[in-house]
Amino acid sequence: MHEDFERCVRAVQSKDARFDGWFFTAVTSTGIYCRPSCPVVPPKPENMRFYPSSAAAQAAGFRACKRCRPDASPGSPEWNVRADVVARAMRLIADGVVDREGVSGLAARLGYSVRQLERQVRGELGAGPGAVARAQRASTARLLIETTDLAFGQIAFAAGFSSIRAFNDTVVRVFALSPTSLRQRAKSRAVSGGSGALSLRLPFRQPLCPDNVFGHLAATAVPGVEEWRDGAYRRTLRLPHGPGVVSLRPGPDHVGCVLWLSDLRDLSIAIARCRWLLDLDADPVAVDELLSRDEVLAPLVAKAPGRRVPRTVDPGEFAVRAVLGQQVSTAAARTHAARLVARYGQRVEDPGGGLTHLFPSPGELAGLDPDGLAMPVSRKNTLLGLVRALVDGDVELGVGVDWRSAKEALSALPGFGPWTVESIAMRALGDPDAFVASDLGIRLAAEQLGLPTGARALVERSRAWMPWRAYAVQYLWATGEHAINVLPSGDIVSEVG
Repeated sequence: MHEDFERCVRAVQSKDARFDGWFFTAVTSTGIYCRPSCPVVPPKPENMRFYPSSAAAQAAGFRACKRCRPDASPGSPEWNVRADVVARAMRLIADGVVDREGVSGLAARLGYSVRQLERQVRGELGAGPGAVARAQRASTARLLIETTDLAFGQIAFAAGFSSIRAFNDTVVRVFALSPTSLRQRAKSRAVSGGSGALSLRLPFRQPLCPDNVFGHLAATAVPGVEEWRDGAYRRTLRLPHGPGVVSLRPGPDHVGCVLWLSDLRDLSIAIARCRWLLDLDADPVAVDELLSRDEVLAPLVAKAPGRRVPRTVDPGEFAVRAVLGQQVSTAAARTHAARLVARYGQRVEDPGGGLTHLFPSPGELAGLDPDGLAMPVSRKNTLLGLVRALVDGDVELGVGVDWRSAKEALSALPGFGPWTVESIAMRALGDPDAFVASDLGIRLAAEQLGLPTGARALVERSRAWMPWRAYAVQYLWATGEHAINVLPSGDIVSEVG
């Protein structure tokens, strides 16, 4: 979009927040760059330059605006919609792969040479993957500077800088302020929720319907791993450098996020996974506009616009839970998962609630005793086959995988039908066009709305909703009387029995 000069100018002049994250406006007369909705008086069009990423604006020598904080904009919805290599690379960079494995590690994961990857990413974003990762580190550093009392040396290490000098130079270049000045300018050092907690806001594009995403997560929460407490969804996180706990509370213009981390190096990764979990980088206007063209879905969209797809912070975890949920109720699936957690999950400390465990990793489930599972033999074999495939690498799940290849690998496993594969594609892989045509809730909704109830006919009918069929699922589910559609009024059971 950044190449459409006139459209970008109109968005800036109208201060349209819907375009935050889609592009960035640099002002040649001031040397700063902003988000489209920046509250300052819009510059003259001849002084505007548009960039597809904050990294590109920084690489061109522009500093981040102190008013609108463009580096904290919602992420571009493109990266969660597309399946090409640049989109996959962006999802992996957000998940910290460059910081942990370097650009060469990122390229290897994507099956490209470093030169090929650099060329493709730079061609679209105006900056290479290394620069994108540096921009992410700068944003993490500012967050820690402004919301904690940590020493700057600790912040530099936590944000991923190789030295204090690199940290200082980057902060000054990007924000035109020293770390000390940034901290002095901060209106508050929000440290809430207990010792060692980091409190921050996760922005999103309006509108957002919290009932569907938070209601779904709360209704399906696995005791010990997840809970709904005091109006917030809370869960444990398995992160590269150690466990963490997050509390997420819906608000009118942001999601309140409180993080307890065992290692601050995981901060940016934890934030990215929480945004992914809640689908906060979606473009609800574009989604709802297309779905509203269908006379059947239009009333559902008008009633509660802005539904998101509830995702996961751990694709392997969700795949296991999808198998446990085959042909059973939500309550039964939670019970099966809680038993796995109690027996195989790693115990954690929760300073702010009643969480007790991480969900067991595929490696921890490798020694799974099938005799201890109260389920049909066929489903036991399906679960064991999935665990083996994940451990052996025959199936790879994650934000950077190719959706089609992952779905093909899952479909080849015994016991994996369309419902399981599409559920994993929708919630673990983030495919916005995944469609669970055989789901009971979808069939009931189809019958109620006069849509075809047969899976094949419904898939054909759903082509009008492409490429947003995963969002159509959320609207169809909303026609039923199920706990996934409403925010809970009280706490849910959190401890493992």
